[in-house]
Amino acid sequence: MKNAPGFLPSRRNFVRTLSLGTGAALAGTAALAGPLRRLAGGPGADRQLGVALVGLGGYSAGQLAPALQQTKRCRLAGIVTGTPAKAAQWKQQYNIPDQNIYDYKTFDRIIDNPAIDIVYVVLPNALHAEYVVRAAQAGKHVICEKPLATSAADARRMIAACQKAGKQFSVGYRLHFEPHNLEMMRLGQREVFGPVRHLLADNGFRLSTPSWRVNRALSGGGPLMDMGIYCVQGCLYTKGQVPVSVTAKFIPNPDPQLFKNVEAGIDWQFQFADGATADCRTRYTENMTALLRAESPKGWAELAPAFGYGGLRGRTSQGPMNLPNLNQQATQLDDFADCILRNRPTRVPGEMGLRDVQLLEAIYRAAETGQKVSTKEVQQLIDHTNAGK
Repeated sequence: MKNAPGFLPSRRNFVRTLSLGTGAALAGTAALAGPLRRLAGGPGADRQLGVALVGLGGYSAGQLAPALQQTKRCRLAGIVTGTPAKAAQWKQQYNIPDQNIYDYKTFDRIIDNPAIDIVYVVLPNALHAEYVVRAAQAGKHVICEKPLATSAADARRMIAACQKAGKQFSVGYRLHFEPHNLEMMRLGQREVFGPVRHLLADNGFRLSTPSWRVNRALSGGGPLMDMGIYCVQGCLYTKGQVPVSVTAKFIPNPDPQLFKNVEAGIDWQFQFADGATADCRTRYTENMTALLRAESPKGWAELAPAFGYGGLRGRTSQGPMNLPNLNQQATQLDDFADCILRNRPTRVPGEMGLRDVQLLEAIYRAAETGQKVSTKEVQQLIDHTNAGK
């Protein structure tokens, strides 16, 4: 999950990319150079998988590429960029061979490259669907950054493409592999302090200059589509339930020029079937602590900060959590590679991304109408991996 400003595509590259359309995607996977050896215990089960990063913005440069120098089960094998200068820089810095460097026009040729097993889509939200579908059609396993898509319809299309290709599909939900957030999951789902009755989640930062984040054509929305999804995720994996309804309201717009196409901030409340609630806030107008708090009859637990790349801190009504901070991206990447090599499902599948896009859409509808919106038709999926441990 991207957590800080970074990817600023040029208008030229964006227009060029959109012009390709999904029509540029290949028809199928028949031309695969060879089958991926991924059966549990079979030949190649312990080899490193090659990862290609699609989009070399701030998150790829500052987090994913460095993490891939620390991974055990996968490695940085290729890149996709529309900027020749970046291609040259990355080639030299990471010793990437020419045949593993693509631009957006040549991307589909990746089907013929057996050195690349996984494609990681790290583009602005509106481009996720196209490149996930194209990667699947090229016979590659796929990770996609959050939010999965700018519409539930696109999310379903992405899932279907990966299923048709027989490839694993995961969302870049790194916090499902992070010790502090895993502890919140354990405490909440196991009801260590009793059933969670109330949750609080805040996440946001002050955005003062234009970027793709305030361009609806690229982002699909404002801070809800960027920082707010952490709040959605945190509440669900802590409570261990999908909400049944939501109410929401936009904050007053302090800068109509900067926020002319997207919200400056939004507050919402999830209602759960057992009567519990979650109050959440996200902003592009305030540097927020990034809070996740769960309150129960016999105690409480909270993370502050909860969602960053490092330096997370947690405490409960019984004292500090005293948990380590680790490289979240490396842990996430190695887990996905292990899923492929050992033929096991990922704990953060595309269907979870669909669930969250459906919830984001419901939050927007609630804010736009001023009415409580039912979420009972949302994909019912929770990461229960640590529950009961």
